Amino acid sequence: MSDPYASRSSVHEQVLDGFGTVRVLPLDAAADAEVVHRWVSEERAAFWGMNGLTRDQVAGIYAHMDTLDTHHAFLLVMDGEPVALLQTYDPEADRVSECYDAQPGDIGVHLLLAPAGAEGARPGWTSSLAAVITTYVLIGLDRRRIVVDPDVRNDKAIARFLKQGFTAGPAVVLPEVDLPDVYLPEKKAQLAFLTREVAFGG
Repeated sequence: MSDPYASRSSVHEQVLDGFGTVRVLPLDAAADAEVVHRWVSEERAAFWGMNGLTRDQVAGIYAHMDTLDTHHAFLLVMDGEPVALLQTYDPEADRVSECYDAQPGDIGVHLLLAPAGAEGARPGWTSSLAAVITTYVLIGLDRRRIVVDPDVRNDKAIARFLKQGFTAGPAVVLPEVDLPDVYLPEKKAQLAFLTREVAFGG
Protein backbone atom coordinates (compact mmCIF):
# COMPACT_ATOMS: atom_id res chain seq x y z
CA MET A 1 0.00 0.00 0.00
CA SER A 2 1.40 3.40 -0.95
CA ASP A 3 1.91 6.03 1.73
CA PRO A 4 -0.16 9.14 0.89
CA TYR A 5 1.96 11.14 3.36
CA ALA A 6 5.34 10.05 1.99
CA SER A 7 5.97 13.31 0.13
CA ARG A 8 5.39 15.48 3.21
CA SER A 9 8.33 16.47 5.38
CA SER A 10 8.29 15.61 9.06
CA VAL A 11 9.59 17.53 12.07
CA HIS A 12 10.26 14.30 13.97
CA GLU A 13 10.48 10.60 13.16
CA GLN A 14 10.80 7.70 15.56
CA VAL A 15 10.69 3.90 15.28
CA LEU A 16 8.47 2.17 17.84
CA ASP A 17 9.46 -1.45 18.39
CA GLY A 18 6.57 -3.75 17.60
CA PHE A 19 4.47 -1.01 16.02
CA GLY A 20 6.19 0.88 13.21
CA THR A 21 7.66 4.26 12.33
CA VAL A 22 5.81 7.32 13.58
CA ARG A 23 6.28 10.63 11.77
CA VAL A 24 5.19 14.02 13.12
CA LEU A 25 3.95 16.18 10.22
CA PRO A 26 2.91 19.83 10.37
CA LEU A 27 -0.86 19.76 9.91
CA ASP A 28 -2.12 20.81 6.48
CA ALA A 29 -5.44 22.48 7.30
CA ALA A 30 -6.94 21.76 3.88
CA ALA A 31 -5.45 18.36 3.08
CA ASP A 32 -6.01 16.94 6.56
CA ALA A 33 -9.46 18.45 7.17
CA GLU A 34 -11.34 15.27 6.25
CA VAL A 35 -9.58 12.97 8.70
CA VAL A 36 -9.43 15.56 11.50
CA HIS A 37 -13.13 16.44 11.08
CA ARG A 38 -14.03 12.75 11.28
CA TRP A 39 -12.12 12.37 14.55
CA VAL A 40 -13.36 15.53 16.28
CA SER A 41 -16.98 14.78 15.31
CA GLU A 42 -17.07 11.51 17.27
CA GLU A 43 -18.79 11.40 20.65
CA ARG A 44 -15.56 10.24 22.31
CA ALA A 45 -13.96 13.53 21.20
CA ALA A 46 -16.60 15.70 22.88
CA PHE A 47 -13.99 17.23 25.20
CA TRP A 48 -12.03 18.43 22.15
CA GLY A 49 -14.77 21.02 21.70
CA MET A 50 -15.47 20.62 17.98
CA ASN A 51 -18.53 18.34 17.99
CA GLY A 52 -21.10 19.73 15.56
CA LEU A 53 -18.66 21.73 13.43
CA THR A 54 -18.57 21.27 9.68
CA ARG A 55 -15.50 20.08 7.81
CA ASP A 56 -14.92 23.62 6.52
CA GLN A 57 -15.23 25.11 10.01
CA VAL A 58 -12.62 22.67 11.33
CA ALA A 59 -10.33 23.49 8.39
CA GLY A 60 -10.81 27.19 9.10
CA ILE A 61 -9.80 26.81 12.75
CA TYR A 62 -6.57 25.06 11.80
CA ALA A 63 -5.87 27.47 8.95
CA HIS A 64 -6.08 30.30 11.51
CA MET A 65 -3.81 28.39 13.90
CA ASP A 66 -1.27 28.08 11.10
CA THR A 67 -0.92 31.89 11.10
CA LEU A 68 0.16 31.93 14.76
CA ASP A 69 3.71 31.73 16.07
CA THR A 70 2.57 30.45 19.46
CA HIS A 71 0.18 27.60 18.59
CA HIS A 72 0.95 24.69 16.23
CA ALA A 73 -0.88 21.58 15.02
CA PHE A 74 0.58 18.29 13.82
CA LEU A 75 -0.69 15.06 12.33
CA LEU A 76 1.03 11.92 13.58
CA VAL A 77 1.28 9.21 10.94
CA MET A 78 2.48 5.62 11.34
CA ASP A 79 3.37 3.69 8.21
CA GLY A 80 0.96 5.77 6.12
CA GLU A 81 -1.92 5.77 8.59
CA PRO A 82 -2.88 8.90 10.62
CA VAL A 83 -2.86 7.96 14.31
CA ALA A 84 -3.16 11.20 16.32
CA LEU A 85 -3.66 14.95 16.26
CA LEU A 86 -1.16 16.93 18.34
CA GLN A 87 -1.35 20.60 19.24
CA THR A 88 1.44 22.48 21.00
CA TYR A 89 1.29 26.00 22.37
CA ASP A 90 3.19 28.57 24.36
CA PRO A 91 1.37 28.70 27.72
CA GLU A 92 2.21 32.38 28.16
CA ALA A 93 0.21 33.11 24.99
CA ASP A 94 -2.72 30.98 26.12
CA ARG A 95 -5.51 31.37 28.65
CA VAL A 96 -3.95 28.62 30.80
CA SER A 97 -1.31 31.17 31.90
CA GLU A 98 -4.04 32.94 33.87
CA CYS A 99 -4.43 29.82 36.01
CA TYR A 100 -0.86 28.83 36.91
CA ASP A 101 2.63 30.32 37.13
CA ALA A 102 4.08 29.65 33.67
CA GLN A 103 7.82 28.97 33.72
CA PRO A 104 10.44 29.50 30.98
CA GLY A 105 10.70 26.28 29.00
CA ASP A 106 7.06 25.27 29.52
CA ILE A 107 5.09 23.99 26.54
CA GLY A 108 1.41 23.16 26.41
CA VAL A 109 0.14 20.02 24.67
CA HIS A 110 -3.28 18.84 23.48
CA LEU A 111 -3.54 15.29 22.11
CA LEU A 112 -6.39 13.52 20.29
CA LEU A 113 -5.83 9.85 19.48
CA ALA A 114 -7.32 8.30 16.36
CA PRO A 115 -10.04 5.69 16.95
CA ALA A 116 -8.78 2.12 17.16
CA GLY A 117 -8.38 0.44 13.78
CA ALA A 118 -10.02 -2.73 12.52
CA GLU A 119 -7.67 -4.80 14.68
CA GLY A 120 -8.89 -3.06 17.81
CA ALA A 121 -6.88 -1.54 20.64
CA ARG A 122 -3.24 -2.62 20.79
CA PRO A 123 -1.62 -3.07 24.23
CA GLY A 124 1.13 -0.53 24.85
CA TRP A 125 0.22 1.61 21.84
CA THR A 126 -0.90 4.72 23.71
CA SER A 127 2.15 4.80 25.98
CA SER A 128 4.46 4.21 23.01
CA LEU A 129 2.86 7.06 21.07
CA ALA A 130 3.14 9.27 24.16
CA ALA A 131 6.86 8.52 24.23
CA VAL A 132 7.19 9.85 20.66
CA ILE A 133 5.37 13.06 21.57
CA THR A 134 7.39 13.53 24.76
CA THR A 135 10.65 13.04 22.86
CA TYR A 136 9.65 15.50 20.15
CA VAL A 137 8.38 18.17 22.53
CA LEU A 138 10.98 17.99 25.31
CA ILE A 139 14.08 16.97 23.35
CA GLY A 140 13.34 18.06 19.78
CA LEU A 141 11.93 21.44 20.81
CA ASP A 142 14.28 21.71 23.81
CA ARG A 143 11.57 22.41 26.39
CA ARG A 144 11.77 21.79 30.14
CA ARG A 145 8.19 20.89 31.05
CA ILE A 146 4.94 19.80 29.39
CA VAL A 147 1.66 21.28 30.63
CA VAL A 148 -1.69 19.60 29.89
CA ASP A 149 -5.18 20.83 30.78
CA PRO A 150 -7.77 18.08 30.16
CA ASP A 151 -11.38 18.71 31.12
CA VAL A 152 -11.94 17.72 34.76
CA ARG A 153 -14.66 15.28 33.56
CA ASN A 154 -12.30 13.53 31.15
CA ASP A 155 -11.28 10.76 33.55
CA LYS A 156 -9.67 8.63 30.84
CA ALA A 157 -7.32 11.38 29.67
CA ILE A 158 -6.37 12.38 33.22
CA ALA A 159 -5.63 8.77 34.18
CA ARG A 160 -3.57 8.31 31.02
CA PHE A 161 -1.41 11.36 31.74
CA LEU A 162 -0.82 10.31 35.35
CA LYS A 163 0.15 6.80 34.20
CA GLN A 164 2.71 8.39 31.86
CA GLY A 165 4.43 10.13 34.76
CA PHE A 166 2.65 13.47 34.85
CA THR A 167 2.14 15.08 38.24
CA ALA A 168 -1.35 16.42 38.92
CA GLY A 169 -1.56 20.15 39.52
CA PRO A 170 -4.60 22.16 40.59
CA ALA A 171 -8.07 21.95 39.10
CA VAL A 172 -8.71 25.36 37.55
CA VAL A 173 -11.28 27.26 35.50
CA LEU A 174 -9.90 28.43 32.16
CA PRO A 175 -11.63 31.72 31.29
CA GLU A 176 -13.81 32.21 28.24
CA VAL A 177 -12.03 33.54 25.15
CA ASP A 178 -14.19 35.64 22.82
CA LEU A 179 -12.12 37.12 19.99
CA PRO A 180 -12.94 37.81 16.33
CA ASP A 181 -10.94 34.76 15.17
CA VAL A 182 -11.51 32.35 18.04
CA TYR A 183 -14.14 31.53 20.64
CA LEU A 184 -13.49 29.19 23.55
CA PRO A 185 -16.08 28.65 26.28
CA GLU A 186 -15.07 28.56 29.92
CA LYS A 187 -13.48 25.22 30.79
CA LYS A 188 -12.94 23.43 34.10
CA ALA A 189 -9.59 21.73 33.68
CA GLN A 190 -7.22 19.50 35.61
CA LEU A 191 -3.67 20.72 35.12
CA ALA A 192 -0.82 18.20 35.05
CA PHE A 193 2.90 18.55 34.42
CA LEU A 194 5.75 16.40 33.14
CA THR A 195 9.35 17.61 33.46
CA ARG A 196 12.21 16.52 31.24
CA GLU A 197 13.98 15.11 34.30
CA VAL A 198 11.06 12.82 35.11
CA ALA A 199 10.54 11.81 31.49
CA PHE A 200 14.17 11.05 30.67
CA GLY A 201 16.02 10.99 33.99
CA GLY A 202 18.97 13.14 34.99
